[in-house]
Amino acid sequence: MEVQVKTGETILAEETSNPRLEKWKDIIYKLSRNKAAVAGGIIILFYLAVAAFAPWLAPYDPYEINLDNRMQSPSIDHWMGTDDKGRDILSRIIYGSRLSMGVGFASVLFGAVFGIVLGLVAGYYGRWVDSIVMRIIDVMLAFPGILLALAIISALGPSLINVTIAVGVFSVPLFARIVRGSTLEVKKLEYIDAIRSLGARDITIIFIHILPNVLSPIIVQGSLRLATAILSAAGLSFLGLGAQPPSPEWGTMLSSGRDFLFSAPYMALFPGLAISILVLGFNIFGDGLRDALDPRMK
Repeated sequence: MEVQVKTGETILAEETSNPRLEKWKDIIYKLSRNKAAVAGGIIILFYLAVAAFAPWLAPYDPYEINLDNRMQSPSIDHWMGTDDKGRDILSRIIYGSRLSMGVGFASVLFGAVFGIVLGLVAGYYGRWVDSIVMRIIDVMLAFPGILLALAIISALGPSLINVTIAVGVFSVPLFARIVRGSTLEVKKLEYIDAIRSLGARDITIIFIHILPNVLSPIIVQGSLRLATAILSAAGLSFLGLGAQPPSPEWGTMLSSGRDFLFSAPYMALFPGLAISILVLGFNIFGDGLRDALDPRMK
């Protein structure tokens, strides 16, 4: 009997020929070649770093009221000025990055989990299961996303947690439809029939063999959906339905600053810029990620 001995070079060759490893290397290479995607990634990483190190970056307490310093224009002491309560705007924006990005990631995760499960079940089982799930999704899509979120918050009450739930709920149909379409394609492949003939259970086929093959559109949609979620959460807070004062959430800060647009425009300008730049970062990074994951793109 012959015994094959694998040398270090043989093992290295096998690792480098791993299809999944090669796929992710190709994706990273394509992303690195896309200047817009790189710029978007840098913006996102910058905001993540600001949120993570907020206690060390913020020069002042974001909740500290000092009426002697109220309505100060941007200066060396207060780079973005102070608001009508004398609070440092820069410090509030830095801490607000935690709230805004936290709501964005949590709501997209909420919508993705439920949407992925519904899409996988509907696409795999088909027939009456597919009909019931998709009719529910159609009813949800009949309402514009922001109106559906407003209805949910009206029922649950204004708070940051309820905004997260509301934004997450109107993200469910989008993920469900994308995953269902991809599942319908993957379940027709021969290897799925082979696995089923070997006695694999449905739950194993769905989550171990189908889900990994439909992740690409989920990842792309998730990155793009983060921009929409952050913008929607800020809009709801601007209307007074999300975070409540004195929370340094960007939408709430923008709402407070609209009363001083002529006397102190910087109060609304800087929170608005913070929202716009972050949303732009997620959008251009999501576009680059879509191009990198699309096999039809060269």
